[in-house]
Parts: sequence; C-alpha cells; structure tokens
Amino acid sequence: MRDRLIDIVDRLKSPRIFVLGDLILDRFVWGSVARVSPEAPVQILNVEREEFRPGGASNVVKNLAALGARVSCGGVVGRDEGGRELLRLLRRARADVRPVVSDPRKPTSVKTRMIAHNQQMLRVDRERTEEAAPETQKRLLAAALRAARKADLAIVSDYNKGTLPHRLCERFVRGAACPVLVGLKSRDYRKYARASGASLNRSELLTISREDDPDRGARKVIRELGLEFLVVTLGEKGMRVYPRRGDPLTLPASARQVYDVTGAGDTALAAFGTGYASGLSLEECAILANAASGVVVAKVGTETVTRDELRAQAAHGDGHRKILRLPELVKALAAERARGRKVAFTNGCFDLLHAGHVQALEFARSKGDLLVVGLNTDRSVRALKGDGRPVFPQGDRARLLAGLEAVDYVVLFDEDTPARLVERVRPDVLVKGEDYRGKAVVGRGHAGRVELAPLVPGLSTSEILRRIRSHGRP
Repeated sequence: MRDRLIDIVDRLKSPRIFVLGDLILDRFVWGSVARVSPEAPVQILNVEREEFRPGGASNVVKNLAALGARVSCGGVVGRDEGGRELLRLLRRARADVRPVVSDPRKPTSVKTRMIAHNQQMLRVDRERTEEAAPETQKRLLAAALRAARKADLAIVSDYNKGTLPHRLCERFVRGAACPVLVGLKSRDYRKYARASGASLNRSELLTISREDDPDRGARKVIRELGLEFLVVTLGEKGMRVYPRRGDPLTLPASARQVYDVTGAGDTALAAFGTGYASGLSLEECAILANAASGVVVAKVGTETVTRDELRAQAAHGDGHRKILRLPELVKALAAERARGRKVAFTNGCFDLLHAGHVQALEFARSKGDLLVVGLNTDRSVRALKGDGRPVFPQGDRARLLAGLEAVDYVVLFDEDTPARLVERVRPDVLVKGEDYRGKAVVGRGHAGRVELAPLVPGLSTSEILRRIRSHGRP
C-alpha cells in the first residue's frame, strides 16, 4: 500500500477546481491553564497568542491549494473585518477569490476555539445562518457558473450557514459545465440531485438516510440523488466508497496519535477531489483521501497536507519521518512556525529509555505545539559518559524516541553540548531537568524561555545500569 500511495501522489496533476460553499473564518486562541477561577468552577486560560485560519469551505480551498490544485472559490462574506481577513488568507493560499460576493446584511461566520496544551477547551460561534438576500444569491450563482466553466471539477462544501439554499444548489449542480462533488452536511440533501459524487461521515449518513445500517443508507442516498459514487468516512474504522454499481471498497484507518479532528473531513474531501480531477480511479482517490486525513488529525486545528508529507508518510511511516537532519529540520520548523505553531526543545542521550525519560518528554511536549528532541550521537555519548556507553547505538535510540507520541522531531548532534543545535532551532521553550535549577543552561540566549521538568527519583540510566551490574536485575 505504501508503494501504491507514492505512485498515486506522483500521478497527481494540477487540476483546476472550483469550490462553492460556506466560507468560515476560524480563530484560534492559544494559551495555558494553571488554575481554576475563584469566581466560578471554570479553568482560566492564560492567552499567549491568537491566529486566524480559513475554515469551512475555505479550509477545503486551502487543502486543495496545498495539494497542488489550481483553486478558485465562491461564497458569501460580510463587509466586515472577518471577511477581509478571510479573503486575505485565501489570496495568500493562491486561491482566486473573484467569485466571492459580499453582503452587508450577512456577517462573516467566525468560529473561535480556545486551546490549552493542544486540547480544545471551548468553541464560540458568531454567525447568522439565515439565507443570503435574493440579489446576493443571484450574483453568487452567476459567478459560480462562470467559474465552473473553467474548472475540471466543482466541489460544494455546505455547512448550513445560509449560503447554499435549495434553488441555488439545484441550479448550480444542473448548470455546472464540469463534474460536481458534494460535501453532504445539509438535511436538505435532495438539492444535490444529479451531482457526480458526494462525501459525508457516518453520523451525517444516519441523519439524512434514517438507516442504521451504513450500507443500506449509502445505497438509498445514491438512488435518490442519482450519484455515481458516495464516500463515507467512518472515523477510527476508516473510509468506505460506494460506486453506483458493484461492491463497496473499505479502507482501514491508519493507527496514529490523534491530536485534533477539526477539518479532517475537509482534508479528505479535498484529497479525493484532487485525485478525481486528476483522472484517478475511485479506489486510488479513496487511498489518497484516507492517507491525507490520517496525516492531518495528528496536527492541531484546521490544517493542510502536502504531497511531500504524503510521500514521506508512505515511504517511512510516522517514526522515520520524524528523524531529520538539521537542514531538513530547520526547513520543517519554518513551515510549522508559518502555521503559528510554538516549538519546544529538549535534548539528551536517552540511552536505556525509561519511565523518567517518557515523563520528561511528555512534560516538554505540553509546553509547545510540537517537540524537537536533540539526541547525542554515539561519539558524544562516549565523550560524556565514558567507555561502554551508549548501550544502544544512535539509530536505535532515535527510532525509539520517534515512536513516542510526545515526540514530533528527532535530530542528532555530535558536539559535546547542544549550543549550536539550539541556535539553529531557536525554540520558543527550552526544557531541561529540575536538576538544572540554579545552573547555567546551554542555549538559553537562543530560546524564548526555559522550563524545568520534574524528575522521577531513582530513575536514571546510570542508576539502572548500576543496579543491573550489582544485582543482575533493574
């Protein structure tokens, strides 16, 4: 399957895809929680930064662009700061926003997520979901049909925010001069009759089909809408594709750490659409979409997946993809920071990995959005610890670290201290053990701040080795 995924990614073209739907602005408020409010039984979020990202149909647009498609988008935004920010983000993603229309009576939908330690605490929505004015609908439909004439595929992303009323959708699907792929979230799903295909999750399928059995529900939707195929995402059970004729294809989900499922459906829809518009088979589109959604759930917030990430995932899996040389790491961190992610860093020999190491790494990961671990090479371990160390060679130690959920990147360094590495990484948070309290921390001047991780008494590699030699057991 890995070789096949690489072949699929390599055969992707740069199709022209038009997205019509509910354009939403996602606002993320990042911070930390250390105490409970004395005024009410609620946690206090100490805000550290805020950022905006495209959401809803806008996230589909950004994912398409990240996968190499040439994208244009249509929808409705308000004449407000949220609308201006959203259009700016879409232009930065190299999307053509000329089909977007504005309506002063319909403010831009904004979803605010409060996040502490990579976990959502609260979501606040500001929106008005009534239908856009008739004149706005007329302008949007005309712009959408013009854009579809230039596209290889149209994707409709409906979040029930009033952008896509029944008549507008009917006229667009029937009048579009290209295949139409629909993200089915609306209970009024019959407005998408005669679309080429549709995608939805298990809960959405149950809602619109009223069938407990997904196979019966999928066949019912295909018949009622006259679809060529239906894609059903099943969460931890993977994905199932139902062609109009023939048996369904089921793909298992990838086993991996899930940090956030926000926008995963958008990523799957964008990946499937990119493959479909590139002329791939339904099975190949499903493999691509399943892999893309598996990568994106390991990120926090509405995120994207690139072709390079899919190739790396296919070639190496999660563990080896984390192990990078310093130039590759610097490039990867630049991309992470462009998405607003905070970098935590720690370093060590990590020989005979034990529970104390794991606790320290989990503590370090909690201080940032991602964790980089600097790992001493075998030569530098010998210089620090003496002959007979390390017990395990650097390749094995790196692979063990990369297998931990708390670790995002591993990089080897050969110097006796990590000073040069910290200078290149420039972490937002530099994490050392509690035993460094009151001592000079190498690299402090190239880090945002220093945090000290608590130690587990009696747990150290040297102590474990001493006990093994003394008693023949740890």
